[in-house]
Formats: sequence, structure tokens, C-alpha cells
Amino acid sequence: MTGPISQALAEFRRNEQAASWLTLPFFQDGSADRVAGKVDAVIAAGGQVLPPPEAVFTSITLTPLDRVKVVVLGQDPYPTPGDSHGLAFSYRGSRRLPASLRTILAEMSSDLNVPMPKSGDLTKWAKQGVLLINTALTVEAGQSGAHMKFGWSDLVDQAVAAISERQPAVAFLLWGGPARRRAALIDRTKHLVIESGHPSPLNRLNDFKGTRPFSRANAWLVEKGLEPVDWQLEP
Repeated sequence: MTGPISQALAEFRRNEQAASWLTLPFFQDGSADRVAGKVDAVIAAGGQVLPPPEAVFTSITLTPLDRVKVVVLGQDPYPTPGDSHGLAFSYRGSRRLPASLRTILAEMSSDLNVPMPKSGDLTKWAKQGVLLINTALTVEAGQSGAHMKFGWSDLVDQAVAAISERQPAVAFLLWGGPARRRAALIDRTKHLVIESGHPSPLNRLNDFKGTRPFSRANAWLVEKGLEPVDWQLEP
């Protein structure tokens, strides 16, 4: 009998939206099944895994590989139940917005001269071709980074490399050290790479604010003949 993450993986494989991602070695060579099995073992041992199983593959379900035009890399899901729903930085909790997301949305508001949104749900971005993917798709409640070495990072590395190879023009927004290390996987003759420090308030260099990634990405997409992203979350 398979566990809930393995079942979610099987559901993802059956989804038409998944077809372009399923060509990655991660889904072909048994890696996905091994990682899902590790997470299922945690659940079987009584661990609380986040986000819910049906949300683990949300990032690559809402944004098929052949529709990606912007990439934002996160680290791992929020470790508080109810906060994460499978998109990097996106938040559906009922409390104040997480600090990093608040910094991101404040920069968006300032950059584009639009009101600061009250919502932290970034689904609207994902549906427009913004891949919001964490380097680990799962976490344990109250334990940030618990699944960072489970093998999810292979999926992210392969995704970045495949997007670079197959897509004609993508803006990669690389925030913080782990994201910036993946710049080596990107063909800069085809794609835009905007690097900066992490939006976390723990970033002492404070080198995210003022980088204007949203307007810069949109200007570049328009220059390439692509639709810009409507970053504004609320009317």
C-alpha cells in the first residue's frame, strides 16, 4: 500500500498539465518515487508533513514547463500548518504575512507603484507562467529544512536546466545564496538572470530592496515579444 505522497505523485503523473515535466529524469529514473517514499516513511512514523499531499506538486501543476516565462526559487515550504500550499513564498495562513513575503510584496508595490496587497496567495502569478518552486517540496511541521536532503533538489536542478534549454526567453529571479548557485545552469545568451540577496529580514546586507525585479523582468519579456506578468494580486 502506497503512502499519501506517492499517491499524490501518481495523481500528478495522470494530470495533463504534468506532461512537459514528466520528461525530466527525476520522473523517469525512479528518483521521484524514492523521494516520495522517504516522505511517506516520515508520515507513517507519525510526522506531520507540509503542505498537504494534494498540494505538494502545485508549483509544477499550475505552471507547465512549456509555459514558464519567469522562475522564482524558494527554499522549503512554511513549517506552520495551513500556511503553505505548494508555491514558493505563497501564503494562505490567517496571520500576518511572513516576513520574506512581506518584503517581496513591498518591493513589488514600490517597483510598480501599485498598492501593497493584503493577500499573500501567489496563485495568480503561477497561472501566468511564473514558476514558484521550492528546492524542497515538503517540510515537517515546526522543522524548517527537514527535507532539504531528501532529493527534491534534483528536481529543481533539472527543472532549471530544462527550462534554460527548451524555453526561448525566461527571466530567472534568483534571490539568496541557494538560488544564485543555480545561475550556472542557465544560458545567459537566451535568458535574463536577476540576482540579489534574499528578501529575508535575516539578510544583514539588505541587498534585495530596490532591485526592481518585477519591472525589469516585464520590460525584458516585452522586448522579447512576450506578454508581461500582471504582478498585482488585487484589483
